[in-house]
Amino acid sequence: MISFFKRLADLISPRACPVCGMRMTVTEEVLCASCNRHLPRTFFWEHPLDNEMAKTCWIQIPVEKAAALFYYEAQSEASRLIYQLKYKGHPEMGEQLGKMTAEEMKESGFFEGIDALVPVPLTPEREQERGYNQSMEIAMGIHHATGIPVIANSLCRKAFAGSQTQKDRRSRQENVINAFQLLRPSDLTGKHVLLIDDVVTTGATLVACGQEVMKAKPRAISVFSLGYTRD
Repeated sequence: MISFFKRLADLISPRACPVCGMRMTVTEEVLCASCNRHLPRTFFWEHPLDNEMAKTCWIQIPVEKAAALFYYEAQSEASRLIYQLKYKGHPEMGEQLGKMTAEEMKESGFFEGIDALVPVPLTPEREQERGYNQSMEIAMGIHHATGIPVIANSLCRKAFAGSQTQKDRRSRQENVINAFQLLRPSDLTGKHVLLIDDVVTTGATLVACGQEVMKAKPRAISVFSLGYTRD
């Protein structure tokens, strides 16, 4: 049941869908029902061992499972979700999308056997500038839906050489070489680690994180993102 206070808050401060801009009803959470229905879902979680995203990472790290919520295309309507999350100061969207996605994926068994959620870190300077780490917000949403603990301090980002957005495949890979450092390997040793990012294009960032996490000798590594960009 929708509480009186939630209805009152919705009346005083109505919420707009970040995709279409239309007012959302009190029962709708992160996006309206119509935009949710038309979101270009990947459904990778139905075949987590064999999909485009898994194959993107296979060559360089032994990925156990891979999934993304939707196909990401710059300037598309769905891309507004990521834009609002990263650049418009809406960290709550990351948590809401993470929770929504996890609840949708749970029935497939995607989260079975996963011991730790590890968000891709930002440099301290970048996180201070933005005010939050969007990958951490997504991880917290998944945690609330699954109960899997978030381990955020085992990995750090040492350098940020500019956004990956406008870079080609080779430049993206070079941009993240030696960018991450494993701080507390014992936190991840023997665990099935799920690395979490906002958008995967070439997979360079997740691969760089995964290579560093492998030094901790985890039991397995899987990857998740909200968006996935087709070649």
